[in-house]
Amino acid sequence: MDKNSIVGILLIFGILVVFSVMNQPSKEEIEAAKHRQDSIAQVELQKQLQQELELKAANTNEAKALPADTAAAKEAIIKELKNQFGVFGKASLGEEEFYTVENNLIKIKFTNKGGRVYSVELKNYQTHDSLPLILFDGEKTQFGLNFFAQNRSIQTDHLYFTPEFSAKDILVSGPDVKKGDEGKEKANKENPGESKTISFRLKVAPDKFIEYIYTINYNSYMVGFDIRIVGMNNLIPSNMPYLNFVWAYDVPRQEAISKFGEDRYTNIHFKFYDGDVEDLSQGRSDKEDLSTRTKWIAFKQLFFNSTIIANDYFPIAEVSSDVFKEDPEYLANFTANISIPYDGKGKDNFGMRFYFGPNHYQTLEQYKIGLENLVYLGYAIVRPVNKYLIIPVFNFLRDYISNFGIIILLLTIFIKTLVFPFTYKSYISQAKMKALKPEIDEITKKYGSDKAMEKQQATMALYKKAGVNPMGGCLPMLFQFPFLIAMFFFFPTSIELRQQGFLWAHDLSTYDSILSLPFTIPFYGDHVSLFVLLMTATTIISTRLNSQTTASQGMPGMKVMMYMMPVFFLFLLNNYSSGLSYYYFLANVITIGQTYIIRHFVNDDKIRAQILVNKKKPVKRSNFQKRLEEMSKQRGGHKPKR
Repeated sequence: MDKNSIVGILLIFGILVVFSVMNQPSKEEIEAAKHRQDSIAQVELQKQLQQELELKAANTNEAKALPADTAAAKEAIIKELKNQFGVFGKASLGEEEFYTVENNLIKIKFTNKGGRVYSVELKNYQTHDSLPLILFDGEKTQFGLNFFAQNRSIQTDHLYFTPEFSAKDILVSGPDVKKGDEGKEKANKENPGESKTISFRLKVAPDKFIEYIYTINYNSYMVGFDIRIVGMNNLIPSNMPYLNFVWAYDVPRQEAISKFGEDRYTNIHFKFYDGDVEDLSQGRSDKEDLSTRTKWIAFKQLFFNSTIIANDYFPIAEVSSDVFKEDPEYLANFTANISIPYDGKGKDNFGMRFYFGPNHYQTLEQYKIGLENLVYLGYAIVRPVNKYLIIPVFNFLRDYISNFGIIILLLTIFIKTLVFPFTYKSYISQAKMKALKPEIDEITKKYGSDKAMEKQQATMALYKKAGVNPMGGCLPMLFQFPFLIAMFFFFPTSIELRQQGFLWAHDLSTYDSILSLPFTIPFYGDHVSLFVLLMTATTIISTRLNSQTTASQGMPGMKVMMYMMPVFFLFLLNNYSSGLSYYYFLANVITIGQTYIIRHFVNDDKIRAQILVNKKKPVKRSNFQKRLEEMSKQRGGHKPKR
């Protein structure tokens, strides 16, 4: 073997060594992988040992002649549990007990198994089928710390905590809350109620324990949550800077199944400490590592959310969603793995809060941590319309009127009155264009289709002489679009409309159905929405009235498109919020009424006469017209005669 071959082999060997060193997993990664592998085995072993213990206990009750054997069996099982769980072996045995703490808004069920929140009921809301609204079910929830102690993988949600209180049912009371002040911090400061704190301890010794502390205030959806780790520095390695806190549950359906229902809005959202609110991919399973500081993580549905919030920040986290397709009971599984700081000095405390409540914009906004972004108000161009105009007016009307159908009617009148000046200007501009139709027809006949540039110049010259702005009919209408689009996003996500009926619509937040079809029409659905039919009919009538005002005979394609739009919305909105269809229907009716009123006061003959007067006046060419003429000259055209 020559010298070059030896050098080459050594280089290859060196590269392999460096590559293997650089890519080998860190100690934390090895421990995490081992933890994942051990967790399942730990749970199964615990269940098996618990079943054996229960069987032994049952046999003892039935056969009291064998107390010594039963005691020996129990001692053997406890010894085995200690081998498996170390100092936590005793805490792996116990009987699950439940405790409830409730205020005027929420009812929280706790369990000593894991010392965790088992379930949360929102007292002022119900599911679509009139059952109590439970945000999550304890049987399908994971909640607790995962860590290594004495070279053993420990999961606290399988261990039995000791409650540091005696009452099984605790009521957090306070003064009566007036309508609209539910969950409002301002109302609580002015007229405060009670605050109750409970705690569960996972004890190793009197001075060695892990403690979960919960604080529930009256008239609040917020629940304080602190984790204290005391005297565990000799059990949990101090070289582990973080303990893993896992919170996960299967998300139950709260609304009736719909094409554009809560499936579209169920997702995990999170806010970076110094950044924006982001979310996982919608409608499919996804996962993201949050390697920078995070303020909160929200498990969001259409109208409700469960959010864990750090008093300061979460240093590292990982979130994942597993979407269930066509599951009648559950929408997805949401999981948050959060790193909790641990310094190993014998006394650690990490403060957090939970929000268990509705996606109500003002309620979420009051906390000043960006939770209001969980209420989707549309794209950037229309979000301010909803935030600063629609929501304040809607809430103002809600304070005085209980019927949401009337509220939407008054809101529609307000918006249509607000944009009426633009509607009027658009109508006048269209009337002027219609008055010029004879002259435009002459220009079209004169130049035909082969002299497009000359035709355009002549048309622009006519508009200039007559004092008509060809964009005058379009620009005013553009100012109305943000309102139309804003309502498109506002109504389907407005929790105020949830389960609020009006006329034949039982729930303005979802579609109204007057007829269920025995089959499904593609892109339409299996039902007929009356509000959508009314909206479609009034849109066609409104389009017909506008076409009589607009000189569109020379644009047959435009006319076809104008009549196709109502048909398009007939299919699109059949599965949308009936409140939205009702609003569009009212807006069309008001537009039709405004059109007839304007026609009554606007004289087309006077408009025609004024245009003829304007044509006789000398008009200075605009810069735009000069540019058109220059372009015509460059192409060999001629200036139009004045």
